[in-house]
Amino acid sequence: MDKTLAGKVAIVTGSGRGIGRCVALKFAEKGARVIINDLDQAPAEEVIAEIRALGSDAVACIGNVSAPDFGERIVQTALQAFGRIDIIVNNAGFTWDNVIQKMGDEQWDAILDCHLKAPFRILRAAYPYFREASKAEAEAGQEVFRKVVNISSVSGTQGNAGQVNYSSAKAGIMGMTKTLAKEWGRMKVNVNCVAFGFIETRLTQSTTEEKTVQVEGRDIKVGVNPDRIAAASREIALGRPGTAEEAAGSVYMFCIPESDYVTGQTIICGGGRGGF
Repeated sequence: MDKTLAGKVAIVTGSGRGIGRCVALKFAEKGARVIINDLDQAPAEEVIAEIRALGSDAVACIGNVSAPDFGERIVQTALQAFGRIDIIVNNAGFTWDNVIQKMGDEQWDAILDCHLKAPFRILRAAYPYFREASKAEAEAGQEVFRKVVNISSVSGTQGNAGQVNYSSAKAGIMGMTKTLAKEWGRMKVNVNCVAFGFIETRLTQSTTEEKTVQVEGRDIKVGVNPDRIAAASREIALGRPGTAEEAAGSVYMFCIPESDYVTGQTIICGGGRGGF
């Protein structure tokens, strides 16, 4: 049985649902232990149960990634539970769309805080562990690679009307990726990025009704009109939106030994939408 990630410990934010859940399950299937994060306890516990059924282990770190103390808290959760960190996937996110003239500061700040400041805080909190671990390994003559995968979007690579906040944040995370790849290469940390196209999740499910989900007390619209999905599918070279499992596969590629000499890169997991 393939246990490529045996012995590894992975932090995956936003892993109680959707793409994050599939990433966490993929890692667990390959032997990793996982820190599960969600706003709510119930979905996190469900994923933990699924991971344990696969023969691996997981613990939860519940809460909003945008909270000022969250970065330190999730790093310490990993170290206290499993004693190490090998992979960090900054996946948590949501959209809160509007055109610029109708967007208030709260709407801008909420998206930038979640998609850009939260990964910054988590990675800053992880630095002392990465530094000490890499130093000890270098002194022992070992070369051990660790992985960071930041999640972007085609909204960040090419822009998207009505998403000036989200597009800006997702463009920013690509800049963070390139910079940390240069800063952390000496510690043998690969820092890469996956920009998703149209992936089927609860946020993009087909619906003709107006649906919302609660995010920190805010009602956020979710769902996409079937006509828009059909139009988008015609622009995708592979002819359909991607699944959450397929999205997870693109993250996994950056976390295996075969990618040890790849860093500072962004790949688009979008089925060829918008050209290559």
